[in-house]
Amino acid sequence: MKTFSVNYNSAESAPAIQVHTLVVGAGAAGLNAAVQLKRQGIDDILILTEGLKMGTSINTGSDKQTYYKMSLSGKEGDSPALMAESYFNSGSMHGDLALVEAALSTRAFFNLVQLGVHFPQDRWGQFVGYKTDHDPAERATSVGPYTSRDMCLALITEVQRCGIAVEEKRYVHKLLTVGQGAEKRACGVLAIDEQGQQIAYAADNVVFAVGGPGGLYQTSVYPNVHTGAIGIALAAGAKAQNLPESQFGMASTKFRWNVSGSYMQVVPSFISTASDGKSDPREFLQDSFSDTANLCSMIFLKGYQWPFDVRKVKDGSSVIDLLVYIETVIKGRRVFLDFRTNPAGFDFDSLEKAAHDYLEKSGAVQGSPIERLEKINPGAVQLYRDHKIDLHKERLEIAVCAQHNNGGLAANHWWESVNIKGLFPIGEVNGSHGVARPGGSALNAGQVGGIRAAEYIAHCGRKNSLDLDLFESVAAPALQEGVEFVQRCASSTNNLSEARGVMQERMSRVGAHIRSAREIEQAVHSARQDLERLEHEGCCASYGAELIKVFCYRQLCFAHLAYLETILYYINCGAGSRGSAMIVSDVANDNLLDAWQVEPENTDFREMVLETVFEDNEVNNQWVPRRPIPVEELWFETVWADFREGRIYD
Repeated sequence: MKTFSVNYNSAESAPAIQVHTLVVGAGAAGLNAAVQLKRQGIDDILILTEGLKMGTSINTGSDKQTYYKMSLSGKEGDSPALMAESYFNSGSMHGDLALVEAALSTRAFFNLVQLGVHFPQDRWGQFVGYKTDHDPAERATSVGPYTSRDMCLALITEVQRCGIAVEEKRYVHKLLTVGQGAEKRACGVLAIDEQGQQIAYAADNVVFAVGGPGGLYQTSVYPNVHTGAIGIALAAGAKAQNLPESQFGMASTKFRWNVSGSYMQVVPSFISTASDGKSDPREFLQDSFSDTANLCSMIFLKGYQWPFDVRKVKDGSSVIDLLVYIETVIKGRRVFLDFRTNPAGFDFDSLEKAAHDYLEKSGAVQGSPIERLEKINPGAVQLYRDHKIDLHKERLEIAVCAQHNNGGLAANHWWESVNIKGLFPIGEVNGSHGVARPGGSALNAGQVGGIRAAEYIAHCGRKNSLDLDLFESVAAPALQEGVEFVQRCASSTNNLSEARGVMQERMSRVGAHIRSAREIEQAVHSARQDLERLEHEGCCASYGAELIKVFCYRQLCFAHLAYLETILYYINCGAGSRGSAMIVSDVANDNLLDAWQVEPENTDFREMVLETVFEDNEVNNQWVPRRPIPVEELWFETVWADFREGRIYD
């Protein structure tokens, strides 16, 4: 690393650091990328992060958080091609990305095993698996509720062992690029520290591992400390794909956590109360089910089918998500899970066969949901106890929450941005997934992305080629613009907390799993007004912590406009309801299936990928054909020659 300064006006300068490869973000994907870079012989690396313990990876999970990889046990055959088909079949995913994520899954998995992540194996060394959502082959594995946390802790230890430099308490607020068109490339970032001081970072390569857009939504299971930063790349003109394809599901709200898997499989009761959370308690699901046995079986199925899925609304388990949404959003009530009592009329012997057999084989035949949960997954109970919620004594408040963005920045099969050279989006910020994805595949994708980016950088971007004079020519005006924005904020009367709250409420209300063109049109208009007001007037902030928040809100405000415009484009194209998004002509009141005018899916769009790019001050969208899964003759001598001579990087 080299330190210098950038003069951005006649009297002022900002400190600057030059590094070969800059890793922005320190979740599981970013940490692995840094480790892989080091192993590939790249020594000049810097990880830039708000905090090693502030990302989604280290702060999220579920009953048993899933990691998805190729099957490594049993008699059933598996292969990269078969696994790629499982990714590809959901639609709108590029086939080459599906094949890479499948092919490298075991390599990424065993790297974690070697680093000390204790994935379960039997006495003969088989890494056993189970079926997760959208998975036909028992490829899922887990170390319990904290799989991604354990991954991060192991990777942090390895980063420290390797002596990789880390700067914490840095908030990146601008991605810097040089060149135009096909020659456009990333050259670094601007960040601010705790005191509000801007710092410039010059880099030949920027690995962008900033996670999903957690700060966009009011009703969210993303940890409070994580906001995401995709807006920074979108504002710099980085192409995105499939932004409308997000995943939503039921989660607890006091402590943000997915209530998937075991939490549903033990069949708790669902209690609705008035807005005070106490009065008028009632089991509301029974109003929409004539058969209690069917209701209880549907609750059980939510464990396997946890994400909201429009295909499972009519006669499926996702009807429960809609009933919770109606109860909370439309009726203004609150919904709780009560693990102390069975649903009214519960009869273990009347459960459908899949539910009955699963619980019986697991020995979870006790008289109450909490007893069954203690038997099947005691860690799921202890997790809430660790966060001062005792499921033995209190109800657990839930809502349908934003959980994952299947879309994100567009990159090629080496995880390099398709339109900005030297920018490598990895982890959730990379939009490699399509309409749906097997549960746990996001963790695999992040690890695979780190490996691919590191390999490509080591083989094709090893030389220092950044012209510092050229860097300073773009960094200086960007620094000056940042100073001017801070000055506007110092004199602004706009309340930052209120402005961000309005944005988040808007996204949860119209940009989540229930969407209508009429409401989004209005939201787009309001989003544009909010962004214009922010740019012209700023938000009241004068010191370091406040400035970090206002810069964060700035990129979120831009991102939420881009997402809303892209969702509106998607709806107007007639792609219809799919994945976790139900497109409706109008939002209904309280009659679930009769009054909701749901737009059916046009499956032709599953053969397309929706691309988004900000250029000429406009959010531009277009559908492009998805790339098929590569089919090549795998003749060893030919592949070996291509590998030896470096043609695989072409």
